[in-house]
Amino acid sequence: MPLVVEARDWEHGVYLGATISSERTAAAEGTIGELRRDPFAMMPFVGYNMADHWAHWLNVGKQLRGSGTVPRVFQVNWFRKGKDGRFLWPGFGENARVLEWILERVDAQVPATETPLGFVPIQQGLDTVGLDVPNQDLDELFRIDHEDWLAEADLTEQFFETFGARVPAALTAQLATLRAKLQQPG
Repeated sequence: MPLVVEARDWEHGVYLGATISSERTAAAEGTIGELRRDPFAMMPFVGYNMADHWAHWLNVGKQLRGSGTVPRVFQVNWFRKGKDGRFLWPGFGENARVLEWILERVDAQVPATETPLGFVPIQQGLDTVGLDVPNQDLDELFRIDHEDWLAEADLTEQFFETFGARVPAALTAQLATLRAKLQQPG
């Protein structure tokens, strides 16, 4: 996942939340470093079918549309690593640069580039003045490998299957949209 992605709409934002995964740490059961699915970073805390949790958030979006105010949804990845295993983003106080971009997007002050995953900062759209991160690391922070993401789509489909018929149609439609966008030329 790139450093920051803005969802195209509320349903896409719920899809982003539903498909969150991260490496296990000493705080999570399992092998450290192993990838685990953790929708909305809530899997250990939801005492009912997670697909029902997703349906709830999709319904919240419908209610918000009725009120005329639907918040924008963003996903961040502070922990992307390079091929050498080191973190590409310095994190800590530098995360404010990403938050600044998010706030500027909400206020319609900065443009973004649409990708198959959602909207990301345009090249040089993120404030990097004085940041000690090589340009190749910045490029890697936003690189999207279409083949890797198509494989991820297959894994997401398998994950969704574990919830049976309760997976909301809006999320399977988002998965189909992702695949279609990844398969488009260019």
